[in-house]
Amino acid sequence: MEAWYMDDSDEDQRLPHKLDPNQPVALEELQKIGVFYWKLNADIYENDPELERIRKERGYSYTDIVNIRKDTLPNYEEKLKMFYEEHLHLDDEIRYILDGRGYFDVRDKDDRWIRIAMSKGDMITLPAGIYHRFTMDDTNYAKAMRLFVGEPVWKAYNRPADDFEIRQKYLNSLKCT
Repeated sequence: MEAWYMDDSDEDQRLPHKLDPNQPVALEELQKIGVFYWKLNADIYENDPELERIRKERGYSYTDIVNIRKDTLPNYEEKLKMFYEEHLHLDDEIRYILDGRGYFDVRDKDDRWIRIAMSKGDMITLPAGIYHRFTMDDTNYAKAMRLFVGEPVWKAYNRPADDFEIRQKYLNSLKCT
């Protein structure tokens, strides 16, 4: 996992979009905005005791696996555009990359974009109420496990969604850090 502040370029969303010079973002800075990260062994995800421990501790009771690639995901380009729309969820978003690569972009306390490059073995949680988006990198392939507390909730609320109670709760949590 690597994270950095993004440039404002309108070029292909699948490019890294690093500033020049690059401005890396440390894991500790991500934690301050509620983003948490683990490095796991994706080769043993089906029987990984570390994944089981995390799931048990955090209450991740539901999982499924998605393959994001041009030849298996219907309307691939349209789906990528939808994933890239800035949005929030009422629940945490938890993703574990089992193969391939992709980017999660999140807003920091000052509303600047941070790009998080994820690859095989990377697991991340984005807190409910954080504005974020997802895109592939130039490989156009990721296999990911989606994890949920309880039944899965797929609803995304595009920005602006500042009036949502969960957004206000999230913003208040930033004041405490």
